[in-house]
Amino acid sequence: MNTRTLVFQGLALLALSGAAQAQQIFLCVDAEGRKELTDSRKGKNCKPLDLPGASIPAPGTHRGGGTPAAPAVAPANFPRVDSSEQKARDADRRAILTDELNTESRKLADLRKEFNNGEPERRADERNAAKYQERVAGLKDSIARTESNVEALKRELANIK
Repeated sequence: MNTRTLVFQGLALLALSGAAQAQQIFLCVDAEGRKELTDSRKGKNCKPLDLPGASIPAPGTHRGGGTPAAPAVAPANFPRVDSSEQKARDADRRAILTDELNTESRKLADLRKEFNNGEPERRADERNAAKYQERVAGLKDSIARTESNVEALKRELANIK
């Protein structure tokens, strides 16, 4: 089989499989002379191929003409929850989120107290300045993470109907 036939078969396979979606294709030749088509350059023995029209649009996209993909609609037999059940679920969710918010708020207050405006008290095992600075940095990270958690919980509570 000659090289040209191999290249065209490889390109046809790529086009049919959808792997050539607007990507660059390279023809790579290894030290033993074997040729490989790939979507990434694997060394200096790879040359980009100029393949006009070798890309196909991704499924479900609308590129003019034809009909666009239909929006997803719940089937008629999709289970529904009555409003009283949904209100009970929302109340349970609100209670859980409020409990988590209170826990995170207490944790944040404790971390800020320990942090002491960037100057926490040294512990007996922190005679080394690097160890102390490491703990201060850890406290600062914990405070930032806990503040983020508190804000996320507040947003979640605001989203409950």
